[in-house]
Amino acid sequence: MIDNIPLAERLRPKSLNDYVGQKHVIGENTALRKAIEQGNIPSFILWGPPGVGKTSLASIIATTLNRPFYMLSAINSGVKDIRDAIEKAESQRFFSQPKPILFIDEIHRFSKAQQDSLLGAVEKGTIALIGATTENPSFEVISALLSRCQVYKLNALSHEELTSLVDTAVKTDFYLKRLPIKIEEYDQLIKLSGGDARRLLNVLELIVSLKKSDTSDAEIVINDEVALETVSSNLGLYDKTGEGHYDTISAFIKSVRGSDPNAAVYYLAKMLLGGEDPLFICRRMIILASEDIGLANPNALLLANNTFQAVHQIGMPEGRIVMSQCAIYLASSPKSNSAYVAIGRAYDMVAKNPHYQIPLDLRNAVTTYMKQIDYGKDYKYSHDFDNSFAFQEFLPPEISKHPFYKSNSNAAEQKMIEKIRQFWHGHYEF
Repeated sequence: MIDNIPLAERLRPKSLNDYVGQKHVIGENTALRKAIEQGNIPSFILWGPPGVGKTSLASIIATTLNRPFYMLSAINSGVKDIRDAIEKAESQRFFSQPKPILFIDEIHRFSKAQQDSLLGAVEKGTIALIGATTENPSFEVISALLSRCQVYKLNALSHEELTSLVDTAVKTDFYLKRLPIKIEEYDQLIKLSGGDARRLLNVLELIVSLKKSDTSDAEIVINDEVALETVSSNLGLYDKTGEGHYDTISAFIKSVRGSDPNAAVYYLAKMLLGGEDPLFICRRMIILASEDIGLANPNALLLANNTFQAVHQIGMPEGRIVMSQCAIYLASSPKSNSAYVAIGRAYDMVAKNPHYQIPLDLRNAVTTYMKQIDYGKDYKYSHDFDNSFAFQEFLPPEISKHPFYKSNSNAAEQKMIEKIRQFWHGHYEF
């Protein structure tokens, strides 16, 4: 039966005219639209958040151009799968078939070796590669492959576009259009979707299925209250693209900051089992290592950065062990936010007073004219003095003695700052 197919799949657009959003990429007179109309698309990468039409667009292009279409997911495909797809594409060339399209979902999850295996086929034109990613390809796709592909940035769907999807579903879907559905309010439906069309349609379908069983043939009324109540009661406890995503990463960060390794590991597991991108969590741990631990234990930043690299290289599920080690270490470390506070104070000062001039003795005197107007004059080269220190003013005169950095009371920071205090005694208060 057709209603056994998820609504999002039933409504997947079949042509460019049905496709919603992304006019800046696929609208009239855009480069990609012209390439499709000319029948000669380049290899390219679609970068954007979940549920904005990356897979649908790739499928539409293949259908429009009447090209063979191979689809792989980086989550469960390896080098062998890539080579098999390429071999099939190469074999078709002898039968005058049009160049196949190889679509790779979540291409950012491919290792360097897996991405390398695509290079030859892309460069020779054996396939047209379409990659889809939620991560910035500049960081997640190897430069050799990236240089051979165009990158198109897709945006989260707007309120109006998501509203039109709901209306289209109710009016045109084979199953829904037979039901007495009345949409009174859209705001909570749209908010709960987070700009994700697939999630929006899943929520709509869930509400309709529950209300249909409750009300028999009565009118199915959907408003903000109904949407919020239904989703809160029936959707998963962790949603990696919605409010649960932000709440859980917030709880994780606050547990590490609060020196609770048990809670940190719990929220780490909650995110990983919920399908959160492990590298997103690793990036947050790198930020944590500086923002909340900082100079109290500089090794924390090294471990967090190495954790990111290790998880990127080995992937999951083994990567969870490395992440657990890092989370426990960060939560158990002494804490200091002095570096975070210092750069905040400095940012604030520069933003409010951008006109303060650099003292002449600190300026770069590279020409005779610069020297004539006293650039670099009277600068004291620190290494010419005892302990490589000579007292001199480094800040603009308007903010002389202004304390941006103030040390915290942890042992490591106090030991580090002891010599600096001796140098600047009476001038700065560290």
